[in-house]
Amino acid sequence: MRHTDRMTSREEILDALKSLPDGASVEEAMERLLLLYKVKRGIAQADAGELVPEEEARRRMARWLP
Repeated sequence: MRHTDRMTSREEILDALKSLPDGASVEEAMERLLLLYKVKRGIAQADAGELVPEEEARRRMARWLP
């Protein structure tokens, strides 16, 4: 997958779909696209200074991790 600031959303989507194995299901494609969206959103939030301190992140994650 290419990672450049110049890629359009359409190009990123097509790259994500092209990287799926030949027998991938629609569900797998949607999961891949959702992951791409969430990563991009997280990067944008971090760039905007919308960060969570490490201790707060650990407290939140404690609900799901042993």
